[in-house]
Amino acid sequence: MKTTLTLLYFLFFIPVLEAAELGDDGLHKADWMRDTFKDLPEDLEEANQEGKRLAVIIEQQNCMYCRKMHKKVFSDPSIKSYLMENFFVVQINLFGNIDITDFDGETLQEREMMSKWGILYTPTMLFFPQDIIEKKPANFLAVASMPGAFSKGTTLDLLTWVNEKMYEAPNASFQKYHAEQYNKRRSASNN
Repeated sequence: MKTTLTLLYFLFFIPVLEAAELGDDGLHKADWMRDTFKDLPEDLEEANQEGKRLAVIIEQQNCMYCRKMHKKVFSDPSIKSYLMENFFVVQINLFGNIDITDFDGETLQEREMMSKWGILYTPTMLFFPQDIIEKKPANFLAVASMPGAFSKGTTLDLLTWVNEKMYEAPNASFQKYHAEQYNKRRSASNN
């Protein structure tokens, strides 16, 4: 019996763990991510031309929270389609060596830029306004950040909050918006 259970585990669960596509850099790859030259002013311009919001996602190899987000959250059809329709997402490797050009004009390797921005853990997503007037580092220009692994509901709420520019409202509060959405989902599931 124990041997049968072990065999079933390897047949059914191990393929699921390997289902997320990994790139040559060891990071998860999704079809809603863009492969760019990592020149953020240019990426913002391209995002605006497509009518999308620019976001960067910072990840690292062997990150269990990144894996969780890709397998359980980003793979959800409603979240995946929302990302594809509304966001221009550029992936950055926390410890990578590819050059990034920041909004302030400085070009550094990924790992140096992450240090400059004060990024300590992965995944982290930064979301940017459509118009950037001042030349400042990206971490000072972001309208919102998603530090860590969030649930599906929280992730979708944050994506919606950013995309619909709810941060521009007087006394804008993501926590208040999220609590309202959470209560609506909870009420709907109880009916």
